[in-house]
Amino acid sequence: MTPTEPKQAATVLLLRDGTPGLEVYLLRRTRGMPFAGGMTAYPGGGVDARDGDTEIGWAGPPPEQWAEAFGCDERTARELVCAAVRETFEEAGVLLAGRAEGAGVGGVLPSVSGDDWEEQRLGLLSRELSLSELLADRGLVLRSDLLRPFAHWITPPVEPRRYDTKFFAAALPVGQEARDVSGEADEATWLSPAAALAELHAGTRPMMPPTTHTLGQLEPFPDVAAALAGSPPEPLHPISPTFEETPDGRWAVLPDGTRIRMVVALPS
Repeated sequence: MTPTEPKQAATVLLLRDGTPGLEVYLLRRTRGMPFAGGMTAYPGGGVDARDGDTEIGWAGPPPEQWAEAFGCDERTARELVCAAVRETFEEAGVLLAGRAEGAGVGGVLPSVSGDDWEEQRLGLLSRELSLSELLADRGLVLRSDLLRPFAHWITPPVEPRRYDTKFFAAALPVGQEARDVSGEADEATWLSPAAALAELHAGTRPMMPPTTHTLGQLEPFPDVAAALAGSPPEPLHPISPTFEETPDGRWAVLPDGTRIRMVVALPS
């Protein structure tokens, strides 16, 4: 059979400095979801066609720089960065955008609490509103300088649902709080990478191989500053695992030989 063409997608490792050190925001997808139901993941999702709108206000590394980082064309890069910002607002209530006059490193980001913001978040979610329309209405520009390229995974050809997913890392902006607003998750929590992986190994927090692997990449960093400074070098190499069945379970095998045990979602 001809493999399904993977859809472009973006996901964001939203980071903060907590009491135990570096923490990452995690969502547990509802068990009824057609893809990765019951699995723990980061905020993210597929690209919307309007994410490529060229009139969107923009501050930070331009689309051509992101295209070089992810090995794609400029239009796709623009869509991916916009999708990362849009999905983070849709699924966590965190908006990586700033006032046009305060754009750039150190610029103040707005508070996004209040009923009017929630109405616009829901408009994005229903696709009645595009990201460019929201930003223009608020006099904001997208802050690509708040994002870092982190990883690039492609669902193996044997899977019926395939995604070409770019992973970004970003610090939780000062004055904003991640909120459990995603209709696709039944739990949202901040955990240290080590704690999340410990729950995975205990069998209480199933997750897909990309989540397992990127948590392992985060684990050595003591804080957000170190994680953002230590993001993988550009350009990133896409990872598309193969699968291996053994007497002790099913494994995802990465191109470098790393083996990640496949964990099924817990029963309802």
